[in-house]
Amino acid sequence: MGLIQNILAVIVVLGLLITFHEFGHFWVARRCGVKVLRFSVGFGKPIWSRHDRYGTEFVVAAIPLGGYVKMLDEREAPVPEEQLDQAFNRKTVWQRIAIVVAGPLANFLLAIVAYWALFVVGTTAVAPMIGSVEPGSPAERGGLTPGQEIVAVRGETVRGWDEINLKLVAAIGMSGELRVDARSDASADSREYRLPVENWLVRQDPPQPLPSLGVTPWRPPLPAVIGQLVPGEAADAAGLQSGDKVLTVDGAPVDDWMHFVDIVRASPGDSLMLEVSRDDERLRLSVTPGRNELEEGVSIGYIGTGVASVEWPEEYLREIRYGPIAAVGEAVSRTGEMTLLTLDAIRKMLVGLISPSNLSGPITIAQISGDSARAGLESFVSFLAYLSISLGVLNLLPIPVLDGGHLLYYFMEVVRGRPVSEQVQAIGLRIGLALVGSLMLMAIYFDLMRLW
Repeated sequence: MGLIQNILAVIVVLGLLITFHEFGHFWVARRCGVKVLRFSVGFGKPIWSRHDRYGTEFVVAAIPLGGYVKMLDEREAPVPEEQLDQAFNRKTVWQRIAIVVAGPLANFLLAIVAYWALFVVGTTAVAPMIGSVEPGSPAERGGLTPGQEIVAVRGETVRGWDEINLKLVAAIGMSGELRVDARSDASADSREYRLPVENWLVRQDPPQPLPSLGVTPWRPPLPAVIGQLVPGEAADAAGLQSGDKVLTVDGAPVDDWMHFVDIVRASPGDSLMLEVSRDDERLRLSVTPGRNELEEGVSIGYIGTGVASVEWPEEYLREIRYGPIAAVGEAVSRTGEMTLLTLDAIRKMLVGLISPSNLSGPITIAQISGDSARAGLESFVSFLAYLSISLGVLNLLPIPVLDGGHLLYYFMEVVRGRPVSEQVQAIGLRIGLALVGSLMLMAIYFDLMRLW
């Protein structure tokens, strides 16, 4: 069932992103007087098509991993004399630039609309309260203590752990002092703490900002209550059910969920006798954790369970909501912040500060799409906005084959006063295909490694 949800979610996400992107090209091309022959969402054999009154064929194709807008162009096929004024290649260089850049801009606009909707409806963030600080860590040396609320990172206000992680990821590679503002309670004034870091998070795979600082977020107590069961795994086979509360393991009391997890992880292949509470009854069930090999000689136990969700106290929740007008500025600001973060991540990957193993391909995108859809509409819309920004940024990279590569040629044409030769463009096309193909293969490889 999870696989089907992932597939459906990624089809919806990619379908929306591709449609918006290609519609950007299509809409501006029509305004510039270019005849559009085909608007396709997906590649391969059409599974649905129709023509409008202008002769444009709208297509939904079988492979939903891209799309294209095919325009009348003398470089691709002969154009009748009476239609030459509608050919793409006959338009001014500035019109061609507008048509090409419209696709990525449509993705940024989609992100702005998505964030605007979230800010108007309102989102709920968990207050960033520190649960514990690891001894000897940068957080401990900087003076942070459990029970404090983080209110700013590097001088920028934060309201939840998601915002904190974004600010921290932007500091990858930093050496020196990381400035964090925190307060002891809501009524107290905040003060600045300086956390010493050196080549922070460089090539960490994946980057883990909070654990690297030695900070564990506060969480409400988690009783050892079974929430989810993986079909066919040890817990399911032993007869455990959702809602069961684990009281003892081999006669020893279980304090909370993490205590239970520690016991299971330390017992691969060993039979454990659980005493559980179910509907006011006490049951004894035997379960044998499976063995998960981490590295040579190291293995941990697992039984295929997840913890039941718990309610957060009201005082630890922050509602983020804006009026329709104020939300526009916030949405534009968030889109700009995420765009700069994506560009910075690409730069850091190129110079070796971020491991290329953080690349994600279609498999990871499908997994995250499914997870975000199951987590709720807010999570799904946030992921859609971020992915739309990523698509816009990647398409603007100056790589032939991508929109950014075409823009590079057109700006060179503006400077030189004449188009780049077809021979140079053909060479660039081969280089671009090799680069994009290599990146795609790397992303799929890392996807498979993560699954393994």
